[in-house]
Amino acid sequence: MLNDRDKIIISEFSMLNTSTPPEFYGNSGKDGKNIVGNFKKRVRVENIKESDDKMTMEFDLIGVDASFANTLRRMMISDVPSMAIEKVYIYNNTSIIQDEILSHRLGLVPLKADPRHFQMKESFISTEEAAKKTDEELIQDGEGTPQDTLIYELKIRCKRNPLAADPKSRDTKDYIDTHVNSKSIKPIRRPGQPEEMEIGLVHDDILIAKMRPGHELDIKLYAVKGYGRDHAKFSPVATSFYRLLPEIKILKPVRGEPAQRLKSCFSTGVIELKPDGEAYVKDARNDACSRNVFRHDDLKDCVELSKVRDHFIFNVESVGAVPPKDLVPMALDVLIEKCDYFIDILEKCQE
Repeated sequence: MLNDRDKIIISEFSMLNTSTPPEFYGNSGKDGKNIVGNFKKRVRVENIKESDDKMTMEFDLIGVDASFANTLRRMMISDVPSMAIEKVYIYNNTSIIQDEILSHRLGLVPLKADPRHFQMKESFISTEEAAKKTDEELIQDGEGTPQDTLIYELKIRCKRNPLAADPKSRDTKDYIDTHVNSKSIKPIRRPGQPEEMEIGLVHDDILIAKMRPGHELDIKLYAVKGYGRDHAKFSPVATSFYRLLPEIKILKPVRGEPAQRLKSCFSTGVIELKPDGEAYVKDARNDACSRNVFRHDDLKDCVELSKVRDHFIFNVESVGAVPPKDLVPMALDVLIEKCDYFIDILEKCQE
């Protein structure tokens, strides 16, 4: 049974009891070991649900503070690596899209390449060093190795359909390759990259450019491993967010027309009516916490709205290369690595 200190109260104009009480962390003592022990006793993960395509996942993270939940979210967004197109060599672009806009679009196309199979590429050379090298040397530097770089090519030309009834038709259905989609990007498997290793694209229907007869694209692309903190294209998640578990209590019976109004104040499926017309809470989890009930003077005192302080409902949507069930442990591994690094520094300072 939750007490008031375990809940954040939602009032008409404010949120009450928002600060984390000291007893949440337990008695730390001199060495802080009790904090770790208290954390181990409280934390748990429940209600793991994956979508049919394994691209999204929802789970409950219970027994942690908001700072820990937010750390996990930020780790997934910015500190778990992924593969993305970094270098774009445009040999021919006669479309109406400028080279830099086209390069930016290509960089954001998600790749179905597991970053765990690749190494981090060394930093690219500086502008001063690049000025001293020939084009051939620059391309060779960009190619990297099979262990750290993926290569793709985009070669496509728009032309008229020779079978069209009117050879001078301006109808796009009489053109071939008028829409350049991501399926036109072809991976080039390099020696040393196993056949079973996926290096294709997540989606085939991402629109990159529109062309007309005579327009042509001839581009070579190089993808490397990177972090979301350096560029959003390297973020392995499309979205990662959490919300606190809502809790709704009906303090006194509500029946008839007021019960219907009470039901309409909440998200679908949260409040339902019994056969005798009395309102009851069916599933508070789905509530959006809109506070619409406070608009009704005769209903505002009939319910108590709150959120469970240490119960976070997490939603993670993967870009497609790594499923969410792997992204969450990978984020935790990064957090452990950062903690070990920080602890090592503290121990050296004490010495």
